[in-house]
Formats: sequence, C-alpha cells, structure tokens
Amino acid sequence: MNSNERANEEQHQCCGGPASNLLPVEQGRQQILETVTALPQTQQLDLRHALGRVLAEPVVSPINVPAYNNSAMDGYAVRSADIQSDGDTRLEVVGSVLAGHPFSGELQPGQCVKIMTGAQVPDALDTVVIKELCRCEKSSQQEFVIFPAGAKPGQNRRLAGEDLAVGSPAIGAGTRLGAAELGMIASLGQAEVCVTRKPRVAYFSTGDEIRSLGQPLEAGQIYDSNRYTVTAMLAGMGIEVIDLGVIADRPDAIEAAFKQASEQADVVLSSGGVSLGEADFVKDCLDRLGQVGFWRLAMKPGRPLAFGHVGEALFFGLPGNPVAVMVSFLQFVKPALRKLGGENHWLPSEAQIRCTEPIRKRPGRTEYVRGIISHGADGQPEVRSSGHQGSGILTSMSQANCLIVLSDQQSPVAAGDWVRVQPFDGLL
Repeated sequence: MNSNERANEEQHQCCGGPASNLLPVEQGRQQILETVTALPQTQQLDLRHALGRVLAEPVVSPINVPAYNNSAMDGYAVRSADIQSDGDTRLEVVGSVLAGHPFSGELQPGQCVKIMTGAQVPDALDTVVIKELCRCEKSSQQEFVIFPAGAKPGQNRRLAGEDLAVGSPAIGAGTRLGAAELGMIASLGQAEVCVTRKPRVAYFSTGDEIRSLGQPLEAGQIYDSNRYTVTAMLAGMGIEVIDLGVIADRPDAIEAAFKQASEQADVVLSSGGVSLGEADFVKDCLDRLGQVGFWRLAMKPGRPLAFGHVGEALFFGLPGNPVAVMVSFLQFVKPALRKLGGENHWLPSEAQIRCTEPIRKRPGRTEYVRGIISHGADGQPEVRSSGHQGSGILTSMSQANCLIVLSDQQSPVAAGDWVRVQPFDGLL
C-alpha cells in the first residue's frame, strides 16, 4: 500500500468508513472526560449573583447552626425531671419566650416558661411539651399548666450545632449553587463565595446550505436551527457563549473560524462537516491546527463525532442533523463542560420508569428515544415515545420531556417493561 492509499484508508476509517469500528457511548464519554480538567481560575462573587455558579472552595461553617438550643414547636419548656412518669404534673408558668427574645430570669424547680417555635430554650430547661397536650389554670396572681405523664427528655428541642457545628463543611467544592445552597450560605453570615470561572464556548455552524434567520432561502437551502438549540443549551448551563454564526464550506473560512474560536474560548463547538464525504478539508484544517479524532459512535441518533484540541481549546465537532446535535451535546459535551466548570457530578440524571408501548431495538448500539413522561391511571409515572424518531425531526424533540435510553446490549422493549430515562428537567 503506497502513502496515498494509506492516507485514504486512515481517513476512511477515522471518518466513518466501513472498515472502522463503532465506539461504544460509555467508552467515548469516558475518553472525553479523562481529557478534561477543571478550569483553575476562580473569582469572588456576591451571594446575590452566585445562583447557578460552581463552588471552587468548600464553604465551612463559622458558627453553630442552630446557634442555640431552640424550640421546634409552640408549647412549654420544662425540666424533664419535673414531669412525673405516672400522672399529671402541675408547674408554674413564670414567663414567655419569643424568637429573638431570650428568657433572662432565674428558673427554680417546678417552674416552666411558655415558648414559641424557634425561640431559645433556657439553659435550665431541656424539653418542650406542645401546648395542645396541656391544660392551663390561671388566677389573678399566677398561671399554672397541667402536663400529662410521659414527656420524653429532649423532645421538641433542637440543639445548638445540630445541623452544622462550627468548623464543619457546609457545602463541598464542585457544587452548583441553587436556592437551597444560597440560603444555607446566607444563614452562616457569609456574603461572598469563591466560584470557578465560567467556561467560554465558541460555536459556529458549517455548510453552504445553511442560512441565518432573516436571510432569504434559495433552492436547496435551510435555516440554521442548530445554532439556536446549541447556544440555548449553553446559555441554560450558565456558559459564556461566543456565537460565530454560519461559516461557508471553504477551507480558508473554516480555518479562520477555528483560529478565531480557539483564541477566544476554552471550548470550540461546530455542527456539520464530520460525516464521511464531508470531512476532507475540515480534517486537513484540524490536522494543521490541533489534534482531533473523528469517531463513529455506536449510537442513534448522532453517530459521527469529532473530538480533540484546536490550539489550547477543546473541540467538539457535532453531527449536522438537529436532533443528533442535541443528543450528542447532552451525552458528551455537557458532561465535559460540567467537569471543565469544576462540578463534581457530570453525567445526566436518570430514573427507571415503566414504558407503556413496545419499542423496536436491536443489540449493538445505544439508542436515545424521545419520550413523554406522564402519570398513569394508578398515579405512577410512565413513559412513551413522542412520535417519529428521525434525526431531523425536531417536532418530536420539542414535544418530548425526556430521552428513553436503550443500552447497546438491550433487545426490543415490550409494553410494561422498565426503561432508563433522562428527564429534560435535568438536561435542558
């Protein structure tokens, strides 16, 4: 075999010819994730601007949470030793304790205080009895409460540091901050957090048939939907997006786009130009600018994928069909971006749900079926296909609220079988 024949054979294999083997989805994703390391740059952010950002450093509690022993219910704070175990107990009420207003008096045996939820339990008392179990007796000078037998020591009392003790980790590094996390950090009195810098991603579509919105369509041309789905998915992740638009199928234009993108971004994304018969000049360009492999993946939709480096930036070359672009992004690009952004958990969330209809499937590849999760007659969640599954059919993607994941070894699905699903609430 001469040098030209060897080059043609290598290109034929890497770009998806019959001689190439199909790469399993899990293996491809693992290879990608092994390449990615978290961005080292961090920044301090005001807590009010930190929603959706990823912690670069753990948050350590500087205080006890709760800060003091407090009541979990409205009722009466008592000494458990004062409450009889075999009959009613009559105690004198010597004050009321409200949240934010600790009791300052001296408490003697046989005395108790009325207390509200969240109020500090006096140090001399160790138990709270809910008011609904008690009977009150009042005179002009005194107030007494009759308690039933059987109060358990420590009941209805929250201890100082029960949730978090001073010096204990509150939230770990790599956590994406949601409302609950921001509330917890605020409860510790911390006004700022250290977060990982947002990844920067440059995106462009390729193809002479692609037109941007607002341009007239001529014969054989289509509007660029991939640009809007990909940039929307990136924006939903809190990624800083550099939109380079549509690049013509010319070697000089493609090379200029790759250079510009790799100089500005941490990750370069493109769609189109990675299938057999399309990748000749794209591959030549990428060979000059970086190290990129062209893969054929054992999956549907989304078989062709390019991955590697262009300059210092990671590069993903996604397929051109709209649904294949979205599925490939969700299974490969999004986990990589999560790891790049410093997150601890990268992979899509999954659940097991019963399927209400049969789905054809042959072993040998992983298939992602657009599905609809709903509630059945028994109130339990169930899933079905959202319709025609062609890789260019966006309507079945927009009507779906999940992906049904059929693994490479899986055979046909029968109605009533359990299947893996990736809900879009955790993806899009």
